[in-house]
Amino acid sequence: MNNGNASGLRNESMIGKTSAVATLQETHILSLLQPSPGERILDVGCGNGNLTAQIAAAGALPTGIDLSEEMIRQAQDQYPDLNIQVGDACHYRTDEPFDAVFSHAALHWIQDSSAVIQTIQLALKEGGRFVAEFAGSGNIATLTGAIREELHAHGYGWEARNPWYHPTIGEFASLLEHNGLRVTLAQHFDQRPHLKPGIRKWLNSFAVYFFKDIAPAEQEVMMDAIEKKVQSRLMRDGQWFPDTSRLRVVAVKEGRNLL
Repeated sequence: MNNGNASGLRNESMIGKTSAVATLQETHILSLLQPSPGERILDVGCGNGNLTAQIAAAGALPTGIDLSEEMIRQAQDQYPDLNIQVGDACHYRTDEPFDAVFSHAALHWIQDSSAVIQTIQLALKEGGRFVAEFAGSGNIATLTGAIREELHAHGYGWEARNPWYHPTIGEFASLLEHNGLRVTLAQHFDQRPHLKPGIRKWLNSFAVYFFKDIAPAEQEVMMDAIEKKVQSRLMRDGQWFPDTSRLRVVAVKEGRNLL
């Protein structure tokens, strides 16, 4: 998914996305959504369409949007019968409101949080529900802290390098309430998924953000230092286990005629 950045990279693409932990997360968030036959559901940041297809399998009528043309192409190739389209979550509008809006592993990529929540609020019919899970405050904090320290040690600033929106549960719940969405469930949970490719490959995959103005040779020196800094906290038995944090939220669009 990519609804707020020029690149299609995602942290889920390397941290636990193919693990049993990720499968359990997806199963649980869909159980919170409880899609029903005939319901119209908007999937914000649908990515490769796998969860959109599971929503459709329950009999619902999903519409999937994602800003990444490549991800949408893959989704359309795999699920040609689904309504999946390129769309910007900050500006998407619909003439026919949805029964529910769903989002998994996407909202932390959208830094304009007010715009995307306005999209969600406008897309929902009165009494419609919003169900989402995404990275929250504290996500990969050990890694980003080490990156920040190493940048400063080499004379570079941290500003404008972080591609993610990682709110606290209070910040996000307040944003929803400010936009007329009543929060019925809010959870903040931590996990240590196995990062199979290793920290170095993860750093390389996000170099376009963290080290974009730094010469390759200096990047290598900095990445060596970052690996050493985080090893004692994130490595166990020769394997990497980054500290991830997730928010899981359910909210309902309030209306005048719900009583």
